Amino acid sequence: MTRRIRFILLLAIFIGGYASLSLELIVLRQLSGFVGSTAITTSIIIGIFLAFMSWGYWRGSELSLSQNSIRQTTAKDFAWVAFLVVLASSYILLDMYFGLMSALGIKSNVLKTFIYSLAFLSGGPYLFGKITALISRCLNRYNRNCTGKIMAIDTIGSVLGSILTTLVIMPFIGVNHTIIVVVVAAVVASVILAKRAAWYWLGLTIILAYMLNRSSLLSEVYDIVENNAVSTISILDTDDGKARAMVINGGNSSKISEDKDLWFGYVRYVQDNFIETLPKDAKKDILILGAGGFTMGEGDTFHNYTFLDIDKSLLKISEEKFLEHKLDANKKFVVEDANQFLKDSEQKYDLIVLDTYSSMGIIPMDLITKEYFIRVKNNLKKGGIVVMNILTSPNFSNVFAINLDNTIRSVFTHSLSRQVIGNFNAWGHQRANVIYVYYDVADKGGIYTADKNAVFYDM
Repeated sequence: MTRRIRFILLLAIFIGGYASLSLELIVLRQLSGFVGSTAITTSIIIGIFLAFMSWGYWRGSELSLSQNSIRQTTAKDFAWVAFLVVLASSYILLDMYFGLMSALGIKSNVLKTFIYSLAFLSGGPYLFGKITALISRCLNRYNRNCTGKIMAIDTIGSVLGSILTTLVIMPFIGVNHTIIVVVVAAVVASVILAKRAAWYWLGLTIILAYMLNRSSLLSEVYDIVENNAVSTISILDTDDGKARAMVINGGNSSKISEDKDLWFGYVRYVQDNFIETLPKDAKKDILILGAGGFTMGEGDTFHNYTFLDIDKSLLKISEEKFLEHKLDANKKFVVEDANQFLKDSEQKYDLIVLDTYSSMGIIPMDLITKEYFIRVKNNLKKGGIVVMNILTSPNFSNVFAINLDNTIRSVFTHSLSRQVIGNFNAWGHQRANVIYVYYDVADKGGIYTADKNAVFYDM
């Protein structure tokens, strides 16, 4: 085996490691807008990925060895990988798939994710495993001591795929263009391995990747204005052009209009009852967890606002395409994880609004825990108020609604109210915006009984 051939085979191993990790991360990112990013859906994707990669390793250990046939076989496999990356990760195809699942009456996110993973994600990992096993066997035939190098190069490719994809490529060129980069990487591997590359097939695959993932298509079909490592953001004209809505990762995040009646009901509720009623004798400190389109406190230039979110692109997009004006000087934007911010913050607030639960599919699991609510409470001033907007069952018709209510009440043990926004069917199964409000007031644990009733004096 010549040095050139050995270099080509090792480069193919590297590209395989890079492309496999990149595909996995892209899929996890793309699916977050459809089924959320819970540990359960993530475990399904990773489990299927590893299972079929293992099968590919096994299959690659059984095929006959020949330097020429291995190069041709793996070249074809990489060509198929390029096509399968397009099939498994293009947003428009995923939208069609999940639309079909809904049309068929399949509501379980777990089942949707499992079917998707088997149908569209399994092929790529299988071929990655097969390619790695075949090339490793070929290299080991000529040098039995190169196993460690092969594993190292494969791992380096995976590490770079993990770091470059999420920290560099996605943030700067978007998820849709990152898909094209991975497709091109697989095509390059196919070309360098093959003595006669299937240029027609490879060219069509790159064209398909570009056509399905070009920004102009996503903008025309879904009004997507941002598609980075954190969020897919759309700005839509609604209500016959009288309002604009911001959709983040498939969830209705914000809505704005000159007509306040067209705003989201829960936003009007918070605005009317907790923000516009703030005393004007002194400036109050307000923390909004989940910035969305920065509509909370719109028009208030007196009190101090801190908006927090993990997507730094929200500010620019909101100012240029949603609010269509700069944030007022009394409002600042902090890009940080909510848990970490509350843990490190030394400032306390008069009003804290939790608005990170706008969709059942994308509720952050770490923001519905007892520990998180304790941190929220610890950052509240004496006499302050916490307002929590949660999309949940208004009549406790599912386990999530019951357990979340128990979790909240385990921390906010008194002076807690629960308000359903809008009308609902008390006997049916539906979701609605439910507002929990906690008031930090003194509680001596008094109750009224038949033999000890001081209600006359208390009133």
